[in-house]
Amino acid sequence: MSWVRALKDTARSGMTVERTRLEPLIAVRAAAGLALVIGVSLALLGPGAAASSAFGAYMAAVATFQKSWRPRPVLALAAGLTLAASTFIGYLVGSSNTLAFMLLLAVWCFVAGLMWAAGPTAGMIASGNVAIMLVTVTLPTSVPQAAGHAGMIAAGGVVQALLIVLFPVRRWGAQRDALADALAAEADYARRLRHDPLASFDPEPLMKARAAATVTARQARRRPAELHGARGLAERIRPVLASLADPAVGAPAEGPARERVRELLAAAGSVLDAAAHAIRRGDPVRLPSPALALLKAPDTADVFQGAPLRAARRLAALLDDVLETAEPRSGRTADPGESMLRPTLVQLVPKVLASVRAELRPGSPVLRHAVRVTAVACSGYLIGHALPLGHAYWAPMASVMVMRPDFTQTYTRAVARFGGTLVGVAVATAVVQLAHPGMWMSGLLAVVSAGLMYTLMRTGYAVSMVFVSAYVVFLLGMGGLRWDQTVPDRVALTLLGGVLAMVAYAVYPAWETPRLRTRLADWVAAAGRYAEAVLGQYADPAGARRADVRDALLAVRDARVAWQDAVDRAAGEPVRHRGISRAAAEEAGHAMAAMGRHTMLLEAHFPDRAQPPDPGAAALARELRTATEAGAKAVRERKVPEWDGVRAVLAGWDAPESGVLRGAAEQLLDSLDEVSEALTA
Repeated sequence: MSWVRALKDTARSGMTVERTRLEPLIAVRAAAGLALVIGVSLALLGPGAAASSAFGAYMAAVATFQKSWRPRPVLALAAGLTLAASTFIGYLVGSSNTLAFMLLLAVWCFVAGLMWAAGPTAGMIASGNVAIMLVTVTLPTSVPQAAGHAGMIAAGGVVQALLIVLFPVRRWGAQRDALADALAAEADYARRLRHDPLASFDPEPLMKARAAATVTARQARRRPAELHGARGLAERIRPVLASLADPAVGAPAEGPARERVRELLAAAGSVLDAAAHAIRRGDPVRLPSPALALLKAPDTADVFQGAPLRAARRLAALLDDVLETAEPRSGRTADPGESMLRPTLVQLVPKVLASVRAELRPGSPVLRHAVRVTAVACSGYLIGHALPLGHAYWAPMASVMVMRPDFTQTYTRAVARFGGTLVGVAVATAVVQLAHPGMWMSGLLAVVSAGLMYTLMRTGYAVSMVFVSAYVVFLLGMGGLRWDQTVPDRVALTLLGGVLAMVAYAVYPAWETPRLRTRLADWVAAAGRYAEAVLGQYADPAGARRADVRDALLAVRDARVAWQDAVDRAAGEPVRHRGISRAAAEEAGHAMAAMGRHTMLLEAHFPDRAQPPDPGAAALARELRTATEAGAKAVRERKVPEWDGVRAVLAGWDAPESGVLRGAAEQLLDSLDEVSEALTA
């Protein structure tokens, strides 16, 4: 893709307004916390302290809207307290020495950039705190005042956390939605299998549901029973649906058995949709009775035999469990074992440090991002001070807020921030010129602007920036600053910060395109380990560990998502491919997804523990592991992988009783051959 087209695409994406479900009650609660903090601070301490506390409450509320499964009060406290500490330290260091503040800013920006190694939520909170710190350090005029301002910022975070605890909105709503989405995705998959027995399935809803099911110890004691266990059932239903629909291991492609398969898949979709609706709303399950009757029809044994019959019976039993588990207040859980526990923030520190250390290597996108943020923020601060505009902090603040580790987000946010800022300050300026608001009215307008931002935050960054810009204008106007002292400076310096961010990425990029082969190689290796684990169940039914299969499945899903994310990011980059074209990447991705599907079919037909071992499965498992590791190495080295060893094992495998296993194994080889063909083109 050329630079011109990439810039056009990012500009268009940045100014796009998305249609999404709004959460007005949560936005009202966040705005109420902000109003409470501003009102009390204005009445008791004056506009300076009110501005500080407002920024604390504002950032604490923004943190609670991030896509994280941690309890919202914890996010609010973390954002408020870290911002308070940054403000106080920043004032102590920079109140008398600009060079010392520059050094502190460099350290703060570098650390904030590295925090993306811990995940997007940590990265966004750290970046936001650095950006807001640039404003809040200018408000105090003495060390005692700085301590007071830091205390008010922390108080703003505490207030937001308390409001979440005292006035919960749709308790467990995010977890309910994640689980319901997973069941709804299974329902859609069942319906698509009726018309396309080889339909693909995106595991992202199941991965999201797993993340939502990982809770803190306190949450585990309070979680509703219907949110515990249904996700595991959804995981087990998926391979059963696929095996029932696939003509290679299920019913024939035509005839009465195929018609019954279509009927069973439609009934399964109805059951899963009903369970998803009940879990999402916390209502009783309302199921069309014909669907359940069809799943338990006694004449199924007359229509099916062998593997299809086992799959049909297994599907009916699993759906029964789903319905019982989804019933609210039933106390029924499909898996009453221990919960997957999320570490506390204190327990998370060693893991974050380990993640950060892993990124301290040449070529790391996170390290490059940290270096870019540091250089741009410091440069913007110096340029802002050199220009005769005042409010020098707006340039680095804009840069820190728009910069992300990947090209598309950085350029998209830079365009959106400038466009949103232009509209926001224009609207706020018009209001100020017409209404001439005083201190209290400016505070009210700031709260309204923030509330609209919270409400529309997920419709697009440009929309958010309209109201953020108005919020800052009104908030600073609360302290007596006239619009003409802030608006022109803000527009010019925001443009400067965005341009610096865009130039920095062009000069010191972290392109995803050259890493596509590495991502594909990781997926090939993970798929080989998954196939080995599944075949191991056939090679040694009595001694094989089911947990090994689960671990391998999770690893291959992570590799698949990493590959897809890399492909999506590379698609918008203005660089030529290096060793794998877009068409080849698409074909290879389809082939690897098919390999995962064939392995999943084998998982749906695990032998009983009492069955004898299959020597052919053991040999194939060993060879697949060896071949895929060698194939992954070849992909990284820009060579075409070869699968002659797998082909030789299959050629020498003479076991008529292993029909399903042999058929699925041949499909695995076909998928690997398709990967090689894609890389040859």
